[in-house]
Amino acid sequence: MWRRAATAALSLGVGAGAVAVASSEDPAATLKVCTHLPPRLLRDSVTAATIAFDYKWSLWGLEPGTPAWQSAKHDTHLRSANRLQELCFRNGGIYIKLGQHIAQLEYVVPEEYVQTMRESMLKRCPVSSYEEVRQVFAKDLGESPETVFAEFDPVPLASASLAQVHAARTHDGQKVAVKVQHDHLTDTSVVDIATVDLLVNALHYIFPTFDYRWLVDEVRESAPKELDFLNEAKNSEKCLDNFRRLSPHIAGSIYAPKVYWNLSTSRILTMEFMDAKEVTDVHGIKAIGIHPVDVSNLVSKAFAEMIFKHGFVHCDPHAANMMVRPMPQDSRKSFGWKRPQLVLLDHGLYKELDYTTRISYASLWKALVFADEKAIKENSVKLGAGEDLHALFAGVLTMRPWQRVIDPSLDHLVLDRKNTDYSELQNYASLYFSEISELLRRLPRVILLMLKTNDCLRAVNHALVGGTSLESFMIIGRVSSEAVLDAKRMSQRSFLNRLMIWMDEVTLEARFFSLKLMLCFMQLRKLLPS
Repeated sequence: MWRRAATAALSLGVGAGAVAVASSEDPAATLKVCTHLPPRLLRDSVTAATIAFDYKWSLWGLEPGTPAWQSAKHDTHLRSANRLQELCFRNGGIYIKLGQHIAQLEYVVPEEYVQTMRESMLKRCPVSSYEEVRQVFAKDLGESPETVFAEFDPVPLASASLAQVHAARTHDGQKVAVKVQHDHLTDTSVVDIATVDLLVNALHYIFPTFDYRWLVDEVRESAPKELDFLNEAKNSEKCLDNFRRLSPHIAGSIYAPKVYWNLSTSRILTMEFMDAKEVTDVHGIKAIGIHPVDVSNLVSKAFAEMIFKHGFVHCDPHAANMMVRPMPQDSRKSFGWKRPQLVLLDHGLYKELDYTTRISYASLWKALVFADEKAIKENSVKLGAGEDLHALFAGVLTMRPWQRVIDPSLDHLVLDRKNTDYSELQNYASLYFSEISELLRRLPRVILLMLKTNDCLRAVNHALVGGTSLESFMIIGRVSSEAVLDAKRMSQRSFLNRLMIWMDEVTLEARFFSLKLMLCFMQLRKLLPS
Protein backbone atom coordinates (compact mmCIF):
# COMPACT_ATOMS: atom_id res chain seq x y z
CA MET A 1 0.00 0.00 0.00
CA TRP A 2 2.78 2.43 0.97
CA ARG A 3 4.73 1.51 -2.20
CA ARG A 4 1.70 2.42 -4.32
CA ALA A 5 1.37 5.72 -2.45
CA ALA A 6 5.06 6.53 -2.95
CA THR A 7 4.87 5.69 -6.69
CA ALA A 8 1.78 7.87 -7.06
CA ALA A 9 3.50 10.68 -5.16
CA LEU A 10 6.55 10.59 -7.43
CA SER A 11 4.47 10.48 -10.61
CA LEU A 12 2.22 13.29 -9.45
CA GLY A 13 5.17 15.37 -8.32
CA VAL A 14 7.00 15.08 -11.64
CA GLY A 15 3.81 15.85 -13.55
CA ALA A 16 2.95 18.83 -11.35
CA GLY A 17 6.47 20.20 -11.68
CA ALA A 18 6.34 19.93 -15.47
CA VAL A 19 2.97 21.71 -15.60
CA ALA A 20 4.26 24.49 -13.34
CA VAL A 21 7.34 25.14 -15.48
CA ALA A 22 5.38 25.04 -18.74
CA SER A 23 2.63 27.40 -17.56
CA SER A 24 4.81 29.93 -15.75
CA GLU A 25 5.66 33.39 -17.05
CA ASP A 26 9.12 32.93 -15.54
CA PRO A 27 10.21 29.34 -16.36
CA ALA A 28 13.70 29.76 -14.88
CA ALA A 29 12.33 30.88 -11.52
CA THR A 30 9.73 28.15 -11.58
CA LEU A 31 12.35 25.52 -12.36
CA LYS A 32 14.24 26.70 -9.32
CA VAL A 33 11.09 26.47 -7.25
CA CYS A 34 10.40 22.95 -8.52
CA THR A 35 13.74 21.75 -7.22
CA HIS A 36 12.05 21.98 -3.83
CA LEU A 37 9.33 19.58 -5.01
CA PRO A 38 10.99 16.25 -4.07
CA PRO A 39 11.56 17.12 -0.39
CA ARG A 40 8.06 18.62 -0.12
CA LEU A 41 6.60 15.52 -1.69
CA LEU A 42 8.60 13.31 0.62
CA ARG A 43 7.35 15.27 3.64
CA ASP A 44 3.77 14.91 2.39
CA SER A 45 4.13 11.17 1.86
CA VAL A 46 5.79 10.58 5.22
CA THR A 47 3.16 12.68 7.02
CA ALA A 48 0.26 10.90 5.29
CA ALA A 49 1.77 7.47 5.99
CA THR A 50 2.52 8.33 9.63
CA ILE A 51 -0.98 9.67 10.27
CA ALA A 52 -2.60 6.67 8.61
CA PHE A 53 -0.43 4.18 10.51
CA ASP A 54 -1.07 6.01 13.81
CA TYR A 55 -4.85 5.74 13.42
CA LYS A 56 -4.68 2.08 12.36
CA TRP A 57 -2.31 1.10 15.18
CA SER A 58 -3.78 3.22 18.00
CA LEU A 59 -7.38 2.09 17.42
CA TRP A 60 -6.52 -1.54 16.67
CA GLY A 61 -8.68 -3.95 18.65
CA LEU A 62 -10.66 -1.23 20.47
CA GLU A 63 -14.43 -1.30 20.44
CA PRO A 64 -15.79 1.89 18.82
CA GLY A 65 -17.62 4.12 21.30
CA THR A 66 -15.95 2.71 24.43
CA PRO A 67 -14.04 5.05 26.80
CA ALA A 68 -10.74 3.44 25.78
CA TRP A 69 -11.52 3.99 22.08
CA GLN A 70 -12.59 7.61 22.70
CA SER A 71 -9.39 8.33 24.63
CA ALA A 72 -7.17 6.70 22.02
CA LYS A 73 -8.96 8.54 19.21
CA HIS A 74 -8.55 11.90 20.99
CA ASP A 75 -4.82 11.31 21.46
CA THR A 76 -4.41 10.23 17.85
CA HIS A 77 -6.33 13.27 16.58
CA LEU A 78 -4.01 15.49 18.63
CA ARG A 79 -0.79 13.84 17.41
CA SER A 80 -1.99 13.90 13.80
CA ALA A 81 -3.06 17.56 14.05
CA ASN A 82 0.41 18.48 15.31
CA ARG A 83 2.03 16.56 12.44
CA LEU A 84 -0.22 18.31 9.92
CA GLN A 85 0.54 21.68 11.52
CA GLU A 86 4.28 21.06 11.24
CA LEU A 87 3.87 20.05 7.58
CA CYS A 88 1.96 23.27 6.84
CA PHE A 89 4.67 25.43 8.40
CA ARG A 90 7.55 23.62 6.71
CA ASN A 91 5.97 23.77 3.25
CA GLY A 92 4.38 27.22 3.66
CA GLY A 93 2.33 28.99 0.97
CA ILE A 94 -0.88 27.19 0.06
CA TYR A 95 -0.33 24.80 2.96
CA ILE A 96 -0.71 27.69 5.41
CA LYS A 97 -3.95 28.65 3.67
CA LEU A 98 -5.15 25.05 3.99
CA GLY A 99 -4.35 25.08 7.71
CA GLN A 100 -6.30 28.32 8.09
CA HIS A 101 -9.29 26.74 6.35
CA ILE A 102 -9.18 23.84 8.82
CA ALA A 103 -8.91 26.27 11.76
CA GLN A 104 -12.22 27.83 10.73
CA LEU A 105 -14.21 24.60 10.33
CA GLU A 106 -15.35 24.16 13.90
CA TYR A 107 -17.64 21.13 14.36
CA VAL A 108 -16.92 20.05 10.78
CA VAL A 109 -13.48 18.54 11.44
CA PRO A 110 -12.41 17.06 14.80
CA GLU A 111 -11.90 19.64 17.53
CA GLU A 112 -8.25 18.68 18.03
CA TYR A 113 -7.42 19.75 14.46
CA VAL A 114 -9.39 23.00 14.74
CA GLN A 115 -7.79 24.06 18.03
CA THR A 116 -4.26 23.11 16.95
CA MET A 117 -4.54 25.08 13.72
CA ARG A 118 -6.38 28.00 15.31
CA GLU A 119 -3.66 28.52 17.92
CA SER A 120 -0.96 29.01 15.30
CA MET A 121 -2.04 29.48 11.70
CA LEU A 122 -2.97 33.15 11.95
CA LYS A 123 0.08 34.05 14.05
CA ARG A 124 3.05 32.20 12.53
CA CYS A 125 2.81 33.17 8.88
CA PRO A 126 5.94 33.43 6.69
CA VAL A 127 7.70 36.79 6.29
CA SER A 128 9.48 37.71 3.06
CA SER A 129 12.82 39.46 3.28
CA TYR A 130 13.04 43.04 2.01
CA GLU A 131 15.18 41.82 -0.87
CA GLU A 132 12.36 39.49 -1.93
CA VAL A 133 9.91 42.42 -1.71
CA ARG A 134 12.21 44.47 -3.96
CA GLN A 135 12.28 41.60 -6.47
CA VAL A 136 8.49 41.58 -6.68
CA PHE A 137 8.50 45.36 -7.29
CA ALA A 138 11.20 45.02 -9.94
CA LYS A 139 9.25 42.34 -11.83
CA ASP A 140 5.83 43.99 -11.55
CA LEU A 141 6.52 47.73 -11.64
CA GLY A 142 10.07 47.84 -12.99
CA GLU A 143 11.25 49.97 -10.08
CA SER A 144 12.22 49.62 -6.42
CA PRO A 145 9.78 50.47 -3.59
CA GLU A 146 11.92 53.50 -2.72
CA THR A 147 11.35 54.90 -6.22
CA VAL A 148 7.67 54.07 -6.52
CA PHE A 149 6.91 55.67 -3.12
CA ALA A 150 8.27 58.72 -1.33
CA GLU A 151 8.58 56.56 1.81
CA PHE A 152 8.43 52.78 2.23
CA ASP A 153 8.88 50.97 5.53
CA PRO A 154 10.96 47.80 4.89
CA VAL A 155 9.57 46.19 8.06
CA PRO A 156 6.09 44.75 7.39
CA LEU A 157 3.14 45.77 9.55
CA ALA A 158 1.74 42.24 9.30
CA SER A 159 2.25 39.04 7.36
CA ALA A 160 -0.27 36.45 6.18
CA SER A 161 -0.12 33.17 4.30
CA LEU A 162 0.01 34.75 0.83
CA ALA A 163 1.34 38.27 1.38
CA GLN A 164 2.58 40.89 3.82
CA VAL A 165 1.64 44.54 4.31
CA HIS A 166 4.01 47.52 4.45
CA ALA A 167 3.31 51.14 5.37
CA ALA A 168 4.28 53.69 2.73
CA ARG A 169 3.67 57.26 1.60
CA THR A 170 2.93 58.33 -1.98
CA HIS A 171 4.74 61.18 -3.67
CA ASP A 172 1.69 63.41 -3.11
CA GLY A 173 1.84 62.75 0.65
CA GLN A 174 -0.91 60.10 1.08
CA LYS A 175 -0.24 57.38 3.66
CA VAL A 176 -0.98 53.97 2.18
CA ALA A 177 -0.83 50.27 3.00
CA VAL A 178 1.00 48.17 0.40
CA LYS A 179 0.20 44.47 0.21
CA VAL A 180 3.04 42.51 -1.41
CA GLN A 181 2.70 38.87 -2.39
CA HIS A 182 5.36 36.42 -1.22
CA ASP A 183 7.65 35.84 -4.21
CA HIS A 184 7.13 32.75 -6.43
CA LEU A 185 3.78 31.87 -4.82
CA THR A 186 2.07 31.92 -8.20
CA ASP A 187 4.44 29.21 -9.38
CA THR A 188 4.59 27.10 -6.21
CA SER A 189 0.79 27.11 -5.81
CA VAL A 190 0.41 24.74 -8.77
CA VAL A 191 2.79 22.25 -7.18
CA ASP A 192 1.40 22.77 -3.67
CA ILE A 193 -2.19 22.08 -4.70
CA ALA A 194 -1.11 18.92 -6.49
CA THR A 195 0.77 17.63 -3.45
CA VAL A 196 -2.06 18.55 -1.06
CA ASP A 197 -4.39 16.67 -3.38
CA LEU A 198 -2.10 13.66 -3.08
CA LEU A 199 -2.10 13.88 0.73
CA VAL A 200 -5.89 14.06 1.06
CA ASN A 201 -6.54 11.39 -1.57
CA ALA A 202 -4.03 9.05 0.08
CA LEU A 203 -5.82 9.40 3.42
CA HIS A 204 -9.19 8.89 1.73
CA TYR A 205 -7.85 5.74 0.03
CA ILE A 206 -6.75 4.33 3.37
CA PHE A 207 -9.78 5.63 5.31
CA PRO A 208 -12.82 5.79 2.99
CA THR A 209 -14.81 7.71 5.62
CA PHE A 210 -12.16 10.47 5.53
CA ASP A 211 -13.44 12.41 2.53
CA TYR A 212 -12.23 16.00 2.61
CA ARG A 213 -11.41 16.13 -1.09
CA TRP A 214 -13.90 19.00 -1.34
CA LEU A 215 -11.45 21.08 0.70
CA VAL A 216 -8.73 20.54 -1.91
CA ASP A 217 -11.21 21.37 -4.68
CA GLU A 218 -12.04 24.60 -2.87
CA VAL A 219 -8.38 25.57 -2.43
CA ARG A 220 -7.71 24.72 -6.09
CA GLU A 221 -10.55 27.02 -7.20
CA SER A 222 -9.95 29.88 -4.77
CA ALA A 223 -6.12 30.07 -4.74
CA PRO A 224 -5.68 31.62 -8.23
CA LYS A 225 -8.30 34.25 -7.38
CA GLU A 226 -6.71 35.06 -4.02
CA LEU A 227 -3.30 35.35 -5.71
CA ASP A 228 -4.64 37.96 -8.15
CA PHE A 229 -4.69 41.23 -6.21
CA LEU A 230 -6.44 43.09 -9.04
CA ASN A 231 -9.32 40.65 -8.64
CA GLU A 232 -9.28 41.41 -4.90
CA ALA A 233 -9.48 45.14 -5.63
CA LYS A 234 -12.45 44.63 -7.94
CA ASN A 235 -14.19 42.55 -5.28
CA SER A 236 -13.81 45.34 -2.72
CA GLU A 237 -15.41 47.88 -5.06
CA LYS A 238 -18.22 45.49 -6.00
CA CYS A 239 -18.91 44.80 -2.32
CA LEU A 240 -19.38 48.51 -1.55
CA ASP A 241 -21.47 49.01 -4.68
CA ASN A 242 -23.79 46.18 -3.57
CA PHE A 243 -24.34 47.87 -0.22
CA ARG A 244 -25.10 51.20 -1.92
CA ARG A 245 -27.61 49.61 -4.33
CA LEU A 246 -29.16 46.79 -2.30
CA SER A 247 -28.66 47.82 1.34
CA PRO A 248 -28.58 51.63 1.37
CA HIS A 249 -29.84 51.74 4.99
CA ILE A 250 -26.45 50.50 6.27
CA ALA A 251 -24.19 51.40 3.32
CA GLY A 252 -22.62 54.28 5.25
CA SER A 253 -21.64 51.89 8.05
CA ILE A 254 -19.59 49.64 5.73
CA TYR A 255 -16.24 50.65 4.25
CA ALA A 256 -13.37 49.19 2.24
CA PRO A 257 -10.03 50.97 1.73
CA LYS A 258 -9.66 53.01 -1.44
CA VAL A 259 -7.52 51.27 -4.08
CA TYR A 260 -4.67 53.11 -5.84
CA TRP A 261 -4.98 51.41 -9.21
CA ASN A 262 -1.93 53.09 -10.75
CA LEU A 263 0.23 51.63 -7.97
CA SER A 264 -1.27 48.14 -8.04
CA THR A 265 -0.61 44.93 -10.00
CA SER A 266 -1.67 41.30 -9.67
CA ARG A 267 0.96 40.90 -6.90
CA ILE A 268 1.07 44.41 -5.39
CA LEU A 269 -2.01 46.11 -3.96
CA THR A 270 -1.77 49.70 -2.78
CA MET A 271 -4.64 50.83 -0.57
CA GLU A 272 -5.68 53.66 1.69
CA PHE A 273 -4.09 53.27 5.13
CA MET A 274 -6.78 52.64 7.75
CA ASP A 275 -6.48 54.11 11.24
CA ALA A 276 -8.89 51.75 13.00
CA LYS A 277 -9.07 49.02 15.63
CA GLU A 278 -9.14 45.30 14.95
CA VAL A 279 -12.71 44.07 15.30
CA THR A 280 -11.97 41.87 18.35
CA ASP A 281 -9.88 44.49 20.20
CA VAL A 282 -12.57 45.10 22.82
CA HIS A 283 -10.46 47.45 24.97
CA GLY A 284 -9.35 49.46 21.95
CA ILE A 285 -12.91 49.71 20.64
CA LYS A 286 -14.18 50.99 23.97
CA ALA A 287 -11.28 53.46 24.14
CA ILE A 288 -12.49 55.17 20.93
CA GLY A 289 -16.04 55.42 22.32
CA ILE A 290 -17.70 52.45 20.58
CA HIS A 291 -19.76 49.78 22.34
CA PRO A 292 -18.70 46.17 21.45
CA VAL A 293 -22.38 45.11 21.27
CA ASP A 294 -22.96 47.70 18.52
CA VAL A 295 -19.99 46.27 16.61
CA SER A 296 -21.31 42.72 16.99
CA ASN A 297 -24.73 43.78 15.67
CA LEU A 298 -23.16 45.65 12.74
CA VAL A 299 -21.06 42.62 11.76
CA SER A 300 -24.19 40.45 11.87
CA LYS A 301 -26.16 42.94 9.76
CA ALA A 302 -23.39 43.36 7.18
CA PHE A 303 -22.94 39.65 6.54
CA ALA A 304 -26.66 38.86 6.70
CA GLU A 305 -27.19 41.45 3.95
CA MET A 306 -24.32 40.01 1.88
CA ILE A 307 -25.48 36.42 2.23
CA PHE A 308 -29.26 36.72 1.96
CA LYS A 309 -29.69 39.78 -0.29
CA HIS A 310 -26.50 40.41 -2.28
CA GLY A 311 -25.46 36.80 -2.93
CA PHE A 312 -21.85 38.05 -3.10
CA VAL A 313 -20.13 37.11 0.14
CA HIS A 314 -16.78 37.87 1.77
CA CYS A 315 -15.83 34.33 2.86
CA ASP A 316 -12.79 35.06 5.02
CA PRO A 317 -14.13 37.34 7.79
CA HIS A 318 -11.72 36.39 10.57
CA ALA A 319 -10.66 39.04 13.09
CA ALA A 320 -7.57 40.22 11.16
CA ASN A 321 -9.73 41.05 8.12
CA MET A 322 -12.15 43.41 9.86
CA MET A 323 -11.52 46.74 11.58
CA VAL A 324 -13.73 49.27 13.35
CA ARG A 325 -13.68 53.06 13.64
CA PRO A 326 -16.23 55.73 14.57
CA MET A 327 -18.47 56.79 11.71
CA PRO A 328 -16.60 59.66 9.97
CA GLN A 329 -18.13 63.10 10.39
CA ASP A 330 -20.90 61.75 12.59
CA SER A 331 -21.61 63.39 15.95
CA ARG A 332 -24.65 61.23 16.81
CA LYS A 333 -24.35 58.92 19.80
CA SER A 334 -26.45 56.11 21.24
CA PHE A 335 -26.51 56.12 25.04
CA GLY A 336 -23.16 57.92 25.02
CA TRP A 337 -21.52 55.54 22.51
CA LYS A 338 -20.36 56.54 19.00
CA ARG A 339 -21.78 54.74 15.98
CA PRO A 340 -19.32 52.22 14.48
CA GLN A 341 -18.18 51.85 10.90
CA LEU A 342 -17.03 48.38 9.82
CA VAL A 343 -13.93 48.32 7.61
CA LEU A 344 -13.60 45.15 5.51
CA LEU A 345 -10.11 44.03 4.45
CA ASP A 346 -8.70 41.20 2.31
CA HIS A 347 -11.32 40.81 -0.41
CA GLY A 348 -9.58 37.93 -2.18
CA LEU A 349 -12.05 35.19 -1.28
CA TYR A 350 -15.64 35.88 -2.33
CA LYS A 351 -18.38 33.45 -3.29
CA GLU A 352 -21.53 34.07 -5.30
CA LEU A 353 -24.76 32.32 -4.37
CA ASP A 354 -27.11 31.76 -7.29
CA TYR A 355 -30.69 32.95 -6.81
CA THR A 356 -32.17 29.56 -5.94
CA THR A 357 -29.44 28.67 -3.45
CA ARG A 358 -29.58 32.13 -1.86
CA ILE A 359 -33.35 32.01 -1.28
CA SER A 360 -33.26 28.40 -0.03
CA TYR A 361 -30.47 29.33 2.39
CA ALA A 362 -32.38 32.42 3.55
CA SER A 363 -35.52 30.31 4.01
CA LEU A 364 -33.52 27.79 6.03
CA TRP A 365 -32.13 30.44 8.38
CA LYS A 366 -35.57 31.99 8.78
CA ALA A 367 -36.88 28.56 9.77
CA LEU A 368 -33.96 28.02 12.19
CA VAL A 369 -34.56 31.33 13.95
CA PHE A 370 -38.28 30.63 14.31
CA ALA A 371 -37.81 26.91 15.15
CA ASP A 372 -39.98 25.84 12.20
CA GLU A 373 -39.21 22.10 12.01
CA LYS A 374 -41.07 21.50 8.74
CA ALA A 375 -39.37 24.40 6.92
CA ILE A 376 -35.94 23.42 8.31
CA LYS A 377 -36.30 19.96 6.80
CA GLU A 378 -37.77 21.25 3.52
CA ASN A 379 -35.00 23.76 2.86
CA SER A 380 -32.21 21.47 4.08
CA VAL A 381 -33.36 18.95 1.49
CA LYS A 382 -33.43 21.68 -1.19
CA LEU A 383 -29.79 22.49 -0.38
CA GLY A 384 -28.77 18.85 -0.72
CA ALA A 385 -28.51 17.63 2.89
CA GLY A 386 -31.18 14.97 2.37
CA GLU A 387 -34.02 13.94 4.66
CA ASP A 388 -31.72 11.69 6.70
CA LEU A 389 -29.11 14.41 7.51
CA HIS A 390 -31.23 17.56 7.80
CA ALA A 391 -30.99 17.53 11.62
CA LEU A 392 -27.21 17.21 11.50
CA PHE A 393 -27.04 20.07 8.96
CA ALA A 394 -29.09 22.27 11.31
CA GLY A 395 -26.76 21.34 14.18
CA VAL A 396 -23.61 22.19 12.20
CA LEU A 397 -25.11 25.55 11.12
CA THR A 398 -26.27 26.62 14.57
CA MET A 399 -23.91 24.67 16.86
CA ARG A 400 -27.00 23.49 18.72
CA PRO A 401 -28.36 19.97 19.35
CA TRP A 402 -31.50 19.18 17.35
CA GLN A 403 -33.84 19.38 20.35
CA ARG A 404 -32.62 22.91 21.03
CA VAL A 405 -32.88 23.88 17.35
CA ILE A 406 -36.63 23.12 17.35
CA ASP A 407 -37.24 24.48 20.85
CA PRO A 408 -39.73 27.41 20.49
CA SER A 409 -38.13 29.43 23.31
CA LEU A 410 -36.77 32.85 22.36
CA ASP A 411 -33.11 32.06 23.09
CA HIS A 412 -33.06 28.51 21.68
CA LEU A 413 -30.08 29.24 19.40
CA VAL A 414 -28.03 31.30 21.86
CA LEU A 415 -24.79 29.70 23.02
CA ASP A 416 -22.71 31.36 25.75
CA ARG A 417 -19.99 28.66 25.83
CA LYS A 418 -20.66 28.03 29.51
CA ASN A 419 -23.57 25.59 29.33
CA THR A 420 -23.59 21.83 28.89
CA ASP A 421 -24.64 22.08 25.23
CA TYR A 422 -21.18 23.40 24.34
CA SER A 423 -19.49 20.34 25.84
CA GLU A 424 -21.82 18.14 23.81
CA LEU A 425 -21.10 20.02 20.60
CA GLN A 426 -17.34 19.82 21.08
CA ASN A 427 -17.66 16.10 20.36
CA TYR A 428 -19.84 16.52 17.27
CA ALA A 429 -17.07 16.02 14.71
CA SER A 430 -15.70 12.95 16.49
CA LEU A 431 -19.05 11.31 17.24
CA TYR A 432 -20.52 11.91 13.78
CA PHE A 433 -17.37 11.88 11.67
CA SER A 434 -18.70 9.63 8.89
CA GLU A 435 -22.10 11.38 8.84
CA ILE A 436 -20.48 14.83 8.63
CA SER A 437 -18.19 13.62 5.83
CA GLU A 438 -21.25 12.40 3.93
CA LEU A 439 -23.08 15.70 4.58
CA LEU A 440 -20.13 17.71 3.26
CA ARG A 441 -19.97 15.49 0.18
CA ARG A 442 -23.63 16.24 -0.57
CA LEU A 443 -23.71 19.99 0.01
CA PRO A 444 -22.81 22.50 -2.74
CA ARG A 445 -19.30 23.89 -2.22
CA VAL A 446 -20.67 27.40 -1.87
CA ILE A 447 -22.63 26.23 1.20
CA LEU A 448 -19.44 24.70 2.62
CA LEU A 449 -17.88 28.17 2.39
CA MET A 450 -20.92 29.57 4.18
CA LEU A 451 -20.19 27.12 7.02
CA LYS A 452 -16.66 28.49 7.23
CA THR A 453 -17.99 32.07 7.13
CA ASN A 454 -20.43 31.25 9.94
CA ASP A 455 -17.60 29.91 12.09
CA CYS A 456 -15.48 33.03 11.51
CA LEU A 457 -18.38 35.32 12.45
CA ARG A 458 -19.21 33.19 15.48
CA ALA A 459 -15.62 33.55 16.74
CA VAL A 460 -15.75 37.35 16.24
CA ASN A 461 -19.05 37.64 18.11
CA HIS A 462 -17.71 35.46 20.92
CA ALA A 463 -14.75 37.84 21.35
CA LEU A 464 -17.04 40.89 21.33
CA VAL A 465 -19.94 39.76 23.53
CA GLY A 466 -18.81 36.47 25.09
CA GLY A 467 -20.86 34.15 22.89
CA THR A 468 -23.57 34.17 20.25
CA SER A 469 -26.05 36.90 21.12
CA LEU A 470 -29.82 36.86 20.83
CA GLU A 471 -29.64 40.16 18.94
CA SER A 472 -27.49 38.60 16.20
CA PHE A 473 -30.05 35.84 15.62
CA MET A 474 -32.87 38.39 15.51
CA ILE A 475 -30.89 40.28 12.85
CA ILE A 476 -30.36 37.08 10.86
CA GLY A 477 -34.05 36.24 11.21
CA ARG A 478 -35.15 39.68 10.00
CA VAL A 479 -32.78 39.94 7.01
CA SER A 480 -33.42 36.34 5.87
CA SER A 481 -37.19 36.92 6.17
CA GLU A 482 -36.93 40.12 4.13
CA ALA A 483 -35.00 38.24 1.42
CA VAL A 484 -37.70 35.56 1.27
CA LEU A 485 -40.45 38.20 1.03
CA ASP A 486 -38.55 40.03 -1.73
CA ALA A 487 -38.36 36.75 -3.68
CA LYS A 488 -42.11 36.23 -3.30
CA ARG A 489 -42.81 39.77 -4.55
CA MET A 490 -40.73 39.13 -7.67
CA SER A 491 -42.43 35.82 -8.51
CA GLN A 492 -46.03 36.56 -7.55
CA ARG A 493 -47.61 39.63 -9.13
CA SER A 494 -51.37 39.05 -8.90
CA PHE A 495 -53.40 41.25 -6.54
CA LEU A 496 -54.41 38.33 -4.32
CA ASN A 497 -50.85 37.07 -4.01
CA ARG A 498 -49.56 40.55 -3.25
CA LEU A 499 -52.24 40.91 -0.56
CA MET A 500 -51.07 37.63 1.00
CA ILE A 501 -47.46 38.83 0.90
CA TRP A 502 -48.52 42.08 2.60
CA MET A 503 -50.26 40.06 5.31
CA ASP A 504 -47.09 37.95 5.73
CA GLU A 505 -45.11 41.15 6.13
CA VAL A 506 -47.50 42.54 8.75
CA THR A 507 -47.40 39.22 10.63
CA LEU A 508 -43.60 39.22 10.48
CA GLU A 509 -43.38 42.78 11.83
CA ALA A 510 -45.74 41.87 14.68
CA ARG A 511 -43.63 38.83 15.43
CA PHE A 512 -40.41 40.82 15.58
CA PHE A 513 -42.08 43.50 17.70
CA SER A 514 -43.06 40.86 20.25
CA LEU A 515 -39.55 39.40 20.13
CA LYS A 516 -38.08 42.84 20.85
CA LEU A 517 -40.39 43.27 23.83
CA MET A 518 -39.36 39.85 25.15
CA LEU A 519 -35.70 40.71 24.61
CA CYS A 520 -36.07 43.99 26.51
CA PHE A 521 -37.78 42.12 29.34
CA MET A 522 -34.96 39.55 29.47
CA GLN A 523 -32.31 42.29 29.52
CA LEU A 524 -34.20 44.13 32.27
CA ARG A 525 -34.31 40.96 34.37
CA LYS A 526 -30.53 40.61 34.05
CA LEU A 527 -30.05 44.13 35.39
CA LEU A 528 -32.23 43.54 38.45
CA PRO A 529 -30.71 42.02 41.61
CA SER A 530 -31.40 38.29 41.92
